[in-house]
Amino acid sequence: MKQSEEGEALDALGITVVTEADQPQVRAECVRIARRLKHADRKIIGLFPSSPDIGVPAVAVQLGLALGEVTGGTIAFVDANLRWPAVSQSATGGATTDDGSAFVTRWLRGSLALLTPRRAGDAGAGVPQLAKIVQDGSWLFAHVLVDLTGYKKLGEHLAAIEMVDGVLVVSRAGHTREDELIRLNDELPPAKTLGVLLLG
Repeated sequence: MKQSEEGEALDALGITVVTEADQPQVRAECVRIARRLKHADRKIIGLFPSSPDIGVPAVAVQLGLALGEVTGGTIAFVDANLRWPAVSQSATGGATTDDGSAFVTRWLRGSLALLTPRRAGDAGAGVPQLAKIVQDGSWLFAHVLVDLTGYKKLGEHLAAIEMVDGVLVVSRAGHTREDELIRLNDELPPAKTLGVLLLG
């Protein structure tokens, strides 16, 4: 994909890539987290928002780009919510697959691929389709970042978390309360918990 097309893909998502020049602290933090994920040997990582009003896609793209640089491999960011996709269909123009999957693939930048739902599905459709992505991603991608937004609302979050190798809870500084994080920590399987990614 040409650089102009990559820019258009990210613009369609409303995401600006963080660079060393404009936001060195944010960029350094993304690289630090990417290195920790690489060394933790967790391939498929769920990004679980601490509340429904926390947005995952922007941080997932930044983290995916950093993981691509750190590992030298291909990275997938999966909008796994088939019921209420976070990424609009307008952002998936130029999709590259039509294999009957519930997801379509679009290369965003470098070695970062975006996998989005082909169309909104029924409640309960997400878990089986996520299982297929996890199976395929285990050999197609070096790392897979999965947006688990909406799974808690449907009561499917524990089933989804069982399919990933680890979970990062995404929260917002000055917004997420400590008691919410403690409650989530008690709810999530300890072996899967990788910590909290604090935005802002």
